[in-house]
Amino acid sequence: QVQLVESGGGLVQPGGSLRLSCSASRNVFSLFAMGWYRQAPGKEREWIASIRPSGHPEYADSMKGRFTISRDIAKTTVFLQMSSLKSEDTAVYYCNAQRGENNCWGQGTQVAVSS
Repeated sequence: QVQLVESGGGLVQPGGSLRLSCSASRNVFSLFAMGWYRQAPGKEREWIASIRPSGHPEYADSMKGRFTISRDIAKTTVFLQMSSLKSEDTAVYYCNAQRGENNCWGQGTQVAVSS
């Protein structure tokens, strides 16, 4: 198991940017795929992006272009850079570490996009 702690959420105006961070309790990046998900009120949790142990990033089609996932192995931290934010991006954003049936989640960080 690995513990995940997200940070960086907050209130941002439409068109603005935010960078979310996910700090892992230990370096599992060579074994686990690290991902970001979000869940808006009244909606199901949806996948945004993942970064494989190889370092290769993958994105949901609807998230390409405005979201960028990256990692700092030395700091055991995964990032989600978000730009051109819209009101519909308002959600709780979750970090995930997955390897086979081993699936770990952070507690989430709230992002609110509003003027």
